[in-house]
Amino acid sequence: MKEQAIDMHGKIESPAGSPPSFTELAGISLRVGLLSFGGPAAQIALMHRYFVEERGWIAEDRFLHALNYCMLLPGPEAQQLATYCGWLLHRVKGGLTAGLLFILPGAVAMLGLSFVYVLFGRLPLVESLFYGVKAGVLAIVLQALLKVGSRALKSRLSIAIAIASFLALFLFGIPFPAVIVAAALVAVAADRKKGKRAAIPPQDAATPPRPGFLGTLAVGLSIWALPVVGAAVLISPDHLLVDVAGFFSTLAVVSFGGAYALLSYMAQVAVESYGWLSAGEMLDGLGLAETTPGPLILVTQFVGFLAGFHAPAPFPAAIAATLAAAMTTWVTFAPSFLFIFLGAPFIERLRGNRRLSAALSGITAAVTGTIANLALWFALHVFFAETTNAPLWWIAAPIPTLTSIDPLAVALALVAGWLVFFRKLGVATVVGASAVLGLAARTAIGMP
Repeated sequence: MKEQAIDMHGKIESPAGSPPSFTELAGISLRVGLLSFGGPAAQIALMHRYFVEERGWIAEDRFLHALNYCMLLPGPEAQQLATYCGWLLHRVKGGLTAGLLFILPGAVAMLGLSFVYVLFGRLPLVESLFYGVKAGVLAIVLQALLKVGSRALKSRLSIAIAIASFLALFLFGIPFPAVIVAAALVAVAADRKKGKRAAIPPQDAATPPRPGFLGTLAVGLSIWALPVVGAAVLISPDHLLVDVAGFFSTLAVVSFGGAYALLSYMAQVAVESYGWLSAGEMLDGLGLAETTPGPLILVTQFVGFLAGFHAPAPFPAAIAATLAAAMTTWVTFAPSFLFIFLGAPFIERLRGNRRLSAALSGITAAVTGTIANLALWFALHVFFAETTNAPLWWIAAPIPTLTSIDPLAVALALVAGWLVFFRKLGVATVVGASAVLGLAARTAIGMP
């Protein structure tokens, strides 16, 4: 792909010489937000398809450079990547738009399903639709794995790092941050062994202008804290909204490794310490988050919603639940925007640094292993109703119960794979077709 340049305003120029309009960026960002099912691997694949492959707005190496930085940050890496891509194309306005549109469809869906949950319980129709969606998403994740791997794994070292990362995550359950740091260190050590000196970072007109770091930090922190301070002043410092904001703000800055790395801790505190919801409700919330677009970390919104619903004073239950859900979502994602707007200008400025490039290439290889881990984990939970722990204590990989295999899910995934790899259909078409097929198949055989 032809390399893209950055103009004097910091926007990426397309191969044709003109950047996408803000309206075009918003339209594609909304499409990504509406179709971003299946967790970070599928979401990253979706962004790569739209921003890099189909539209050519962002060059391959720049997309991977941005992804590597986002993988180092706490919080939802897919939402941060969407924000970074928007920032590259239209600076802060673009970053806010792309990041918010990535979140909002899932947040609105989760809010609606939360109301349905407390009023009616689980809906078979919704479960049947998303039964098929999961099969379609699995095919999209596999396609992403093959595409990213073909571009990222160009040396024996990168292949070795990808395999080692996959084994570390899937078999041994090594914490995700440790895997990423180890991959970066190995790549830097290998580069140093070659005896090549680090290049001086480029400082020319093609570099985005340096923003006011302290000003950005002050504004970002103020926006993050504004609703929390408002709740403390207008209601009470001891109100549930303030407790929710404090807890999920803390999670937002320590959530390395994605939502799954936090679920056990979040469930323990929310269920046992605060008593905001029951263990069964926590599992139901995770199920709802799995079936909505957007980052899985939106399960926090469900927790906040039920916390407000169960302790609504001085508001009606519906209003208290909505306020608590909104507060949770605000403090969960506000730090991610701040991380991008603070760090992206410096990360872009260091693209020519050889040591950093080596570290990020190692992270790219590790990301390939991470996507493979997510794809296999996702496949196991789509195809098998039950999994058990490995017999050896030092093996963390789930072992599927073979008798619990779901032939219908396997068949739907094969159809989705045929649509993706042979028919070359778009993401929206594959997801929609999978949803309809899943609903029709479950209805035909009488599955609940």
